[in-house]
Amino acid sequence: MDKLKFGVISLGCDKNRIDSEIFINKLLKNNTLTNNPKEADIIIVNTCGFIEDSKQESIDTILEMANFKEGNCKALVVTGCLSQRYGKELQELLPEIDIMVGVNDYDKLDQYINNYLEKNNKEASCNYSDDAINEGDRTLSTPGHYAYLRIAEGCSNHCTYCIIPKIRGKYRSRKMEAIIDEAKILVQNGTKEIILVAQDTTRYGIDLYGKKMLSDLINELSKINELEWIRVLYCYPEEIEEDLIKTIAENDKVCKYLDIPIQHISNNILKTMGRRGRKEDILNTINSLKNKVDNICLRTSLIVGFPGETTEDFEELIELVKNVKFNNLGVFKYSQEEDTPAASMTDQIPEEIKETRRNEIMAIQKEISMNLNNSKIGKMFDVVVDGFDGEYYIGRNYEMTPQIDGAIYFKCDKIFNIGEIAHVKIIDSLEYDLVGVVCHESCK
Repeated sequence: MDKLKFGVISLGCDKNRIDSEIFINKLLKNNTLTNNPKEADIIIVNTCGFIEDSKQESIDTILEMANFKEGNCKALVVTGCLSQRYGKELQELLPEIDIMVGVNDYDKLDQYINNYLEKNNKEASCNYSDDAINEGDRTLSTPGHYAYLRIAEGCSNHCTYCIIPKIRGKYRSRKMEAIIDEAKILVQNGTKEIILVAQDTTRYGIDLYGKKMLSDLINELSKINELEWIRVLYCYPEEIEEDLIKTIAENDKVCKYLDIPIQHISNNILKTMGRRGRKEDILNTINSLKNKVDNICLRTSLIVGFPGETTEDFEELIELVKNVKFNNLGVFKYSQEEDTPAASMTDQIPEEIKETRRNEIMAIQKEISMNLNNSKIGKMFDVVVDGFDGEYYIGRNYEMTPQIDGAIYFKCDKIFNIGEIAHVKIIDSLEYDLVGVVCHESCK
């Protein structure tokens, strides 16, 4: 029997991407991968079900891929958070789906696909687990010189707006040895930058070792010889302690970059959100990071329009954005997610007010970003090459997470390989991107 061709569309966060990379690796043992859905015998959509926009994107993608069943596609498979959250409903509403698995059942994919092709029996398994962690060999969907590395699964924070604990289960750390071993394999295969992810990276180890171990993990990872950059995402500000700040400041392999999802700054809203930290804690953490880590780059995410958000609460948020001047910032309109405590709160904010507030903050951040980028003209940075568009090389410095924070465009007569580091002098700035030229002197 000829090998089947399968295609994968992975939506949502980088944790979802890692899940896709694990099951792609398993499926490749007996099948081949294609990026063209017209060629695929099997199409797999790994969905996101976090907020309304992501749910709609997932459903739209499923329906779009279902059209290929009129051609070569023999089976449409749906996996991930949306299927975990709405398995029964999706089976009823979307008969186009042939196979469905949740976030803990990826190991059943191969078996289910074979059963469906042989017996035409539709399969569904969306079992919930507070214990399982998806681990295993991966086929990277990133360019190879950078890779995401999951250090924990699930979440125990129980923010009132968030459905993740009900989809992914309680917080559970991976064993440090397993993480280090995976990192070594990635580096042996050419990875230069590892991006640490979890729903909350700052709590790493607390369930396994009885204390936070993120600093210890970072220091162990930094001992891997060929690894050049370690980037840390999703650090809850109230959990950032002095030893982590010291590690970021002193470890040369750690990017002086931190993603700290604040969500809000008004104590009234932080309390109703179920966040553990308060305004004073957040501001103290930000000040400590700025004072102790030279040239620290801070990214955050905010939610506007949370139930009960008054004009005064929103003004506090504006003041925060203006005063802190985050290097990178994302703003989300509150999404009223069923089965969360916030969904039943009575003082919901009208959609038009959410939109206005989001636009106002993004306009402020746009100006901040332009000013910060203008201040970099004339400065030099180590820039990792992510691609080439035929005219410009496209790269990032330590301040930029791939596909999130902008890019640096530069020209050079020398041919650079993907993943190679260039010394680039900035000569122009755009709203969120930079333009540079290669210099032959080191940035150190």
